[in-house]
Amino acid sequence: MSKPAIQVDGVGKKYLLRHQQEGRRYKALRDIIAGKAKSMINFGAEKIRPSVEEFWALKNVSFSIQQGEAVGIIGRNGAGKSTLLKLLSRITEPTEGSIRLRGRVASLLEVGTGFHPELTGRENIFLNGAILGMTRVEIKRKFDEIVAFAEVEKFLDTPVKRYSSGMYVRLAFAVAAHLEPEILIVDEVLAVGDSAFQKKCLGKMQDVSQKDGRTVLFVSHNMSAISELTQRCVYLEGGQVKADGLTPAMVQRYLSLASEHGGSFQSKSSQNPRVDRVEIKTSRANQVQISGEPLELEFTIEHGQPRKGMCFSFQFINQFGVQVAHCWVFDQDQPMCREGSRTVLKCRIPHLHLNVGTYYLRTYLSEPPGGHHFETLDVPLSLDVSIVDKHTLWGWRPETCTYLEEYHWEVA
Repeated sequence: MSKPAIQVDGVGKKYLLRHQQEGRRYKALRDIIAGKAKSMINFGAEKIRPSVEEFWALKNVSFSIQQGEAVGIIGRNGAGKSTLLKLLSRITEPTEGSIRLRGRVASLLEVGTGFHPELTGRENIFLNGAILGMTRVEIKRKFDEIVAFAEVEKFLDTPVKRYSSGMYVRLAFAVAAHLEPEILIVDEVLAVGDSAFQKKCLGKMQDVSQKDGRTVLFVSHNMSAISELTQRCVYLEGGQVKADGLTPAMVQRYLSLASEHGGSFQSKSSQNPRVDRVEIKTSRANQVQISGEPLELEFTIEHGQPRKGMCFSFQFINQFGVQVAHCWVFDQDQPMCREGSRTVLKCRIPHLHLNVGTYYLRTYLSEPPGGHHFETLDVPLSLDVSIVDKHTLWGWRPETCTYLEEYHWEVA
């Protein structure tokens, strides 16, 4: 058996978190200057130091991936997925353990990874190719294919700092996928693109893995994309590998965890802006929602300061990981987040017509299209849609449809 393309053995990554002492306010510049002056006067006196806490983003992570495998890395926010990809991409080093990579690695972890903002799109293509170890002849051979895929012909000689986020990610993905790396690592960055581009990227990644025999490591909250592209998944939870197996079983495990949190969710994240709290008010007790009855949802947005132009949306995800409904609100239609540091958004659906099954929520918080994407959050909540007072003699199959529309039959 050939040696694995990726070998991860007992890897851990530790960060040191500094905390201000309880009861002390955050320091402004004048406080720091005053403190320095006092320390010079009171030289030798006991100094007040911030407390330091050890935080292990990853701990004892081990797995191997064979050449040509397409593997998904899944887990909820804070599970350690992005940290793992940074280690595999050699952006940072592990605190403990070892990582062995066999072959050239191309990574796409965030918009514009590896791009120099002052260089043009054309120049960045050649720069990235050189970083991957490609010769100029090899890069020129792939150049037209890269430009056609990215659809940025008109802006090829424009500095990439002037690109929109969509243009940035299109070119970055095209470069990473076409310059023939043995290992391609792709994070959730593809969420920046529109649905047509995402489909195009998935098709390219399938070609890279299945036709070209190269290794693909794919991180996404989109379980439909994970199921379509990968045959195996590594499931992370709390910085550790909780499971490693065939994609259908891992996706089902990932989705089933959502039902353990009841009807409300409180975020532990400290980033701003963020979705801080979510509450689902189903039409019946125990998170049971009757199809055709009203459903209420409440979202608390922590935005830190007044902001303009915010966009918020959420999706219903079924038990197969497929997005089946999408609701959104824009600041220009419904002013929000313009005052204070916190905003509560309420959404009421008068008649929910989803089919029988279990559904989960995914939220998106961003600026208008082309602007900054703040957060994609898989909310660890679920609701079970049921039907009452209906004849179910022939049985209901969740995979047969998404909506149950109202209709009437008439026999002439």
